Amino acid sequence: MKDVIVLAIETSCDETSVAIIKNGKEVLANIVSSQIDIHKKFGGVVPEVASRHHVENITVVLDEALKTAQITLDDIDCIAVTQGPGLIGSLLVGINAAKAFSYALKKPLIGVHHIAGHIYANHLVSDMKFPLMALVVSGGHTELVYMKDHYDFEIIGSTRDDAVGEAYDKVARVIGLPYPGGPQIDKLAQIGEDTYHLPRVMLEQDNFDFSFSGLKTYVINLVHNAEQRNETINKENLAKSFQEAVIDILVGKTFKAIEQYPVKQLLVAGGVAANSGLRKRLNEVIQKYPDIELVIPPLKFCTDNAAMIGVAGYFSYLKGVSDDLSLNGSASLDLK
Repeated sequence: MKDVIVLAIETSCDETSVAIIKNGKEVLANIVSSQIDIHKKFGGVVPEVASRHHVENITVVLDEALKTAQITLDDIDCIAVTQGPGLIGSLLVGINAAKAFSYALKKPLIGVHHIAGHIYANHLVSDMKFPLMALVVSGGHTELVYMKDHYDFEIIGSTRDDAVGEAYDKVARVIGLPYPGGPQIDKLAQIGEDTYHLPRVMLEQDNFDFSFSGLKTYVINLVHNAEQRNETINKENLAKSFQEAVIDILVGKTFKAIEQYPVKQLLVAGGVAANSGLRKRLNEVIQKYPDIELVIPPLKFCTDNAAMIGVAGYFSYLKGVSDDLSLNGSASLDLK
């Protein structure tokens, strides 16, 4: 079978990334230009600023990816690009670049769902074995996705309000930690103790849905009440207490799901998959399920990157799926 080379572009938020993937498995290049330092002073991503920096970075990152992979544009078989969800201005920068390459090179254009990309990042670690369950944990998504085959997504549980990464950032902000908040809380949690005993919202309910708004609000009120009483909050202990509550909810719901949906693999996807506490707990609990393989991507493939888009695009290419030049971005694209 002929090798398939995918040129992938990811610009859904504040990372400009271009990757070149061979046969859905081999990463020839995965260049990521992050804007974290730019947005840190605002306490979060500013969409207009993000879009402008994507415009400035996209060709630079593309050239570096081609140089790293040591290939030319003529070697490319298809172009994969994040279609959504994400910041619409940011998405359109990547999509328009992908459409230009597709038109100029006369190569297929493939729009990829951002969350499908996060799930398919796991294929870089271990071949996907069906049926499987994917725990998606990111700044915008918290979902349990059941898959019987490639591109067969059944969302069996999702968040009813805040995504887990969003809750991390908001809690971090209220206790005075810099953006992005998730890694900061994870770092403090490693030296703190669970002394605040926060509620485990929805953990006992008989469904696979998540809710983090109540937990977030509980922490915000706890901090504000302490400030009014001139009491000092122990940031390390509060970070540990918050993280333990989140992990209990995520892990509890996930393993409840895999007991009802027989699976061969449990995949973890999204930026929060980089959380050390979550990775540790999942590795501990999976020992009770010797027939299920736990797959978690390395840290560089947990956060937004084009390699994951390239892998997902590769499997679309094998199915003969492609888009025309009317492809448009969608800020709230459904996973299907």
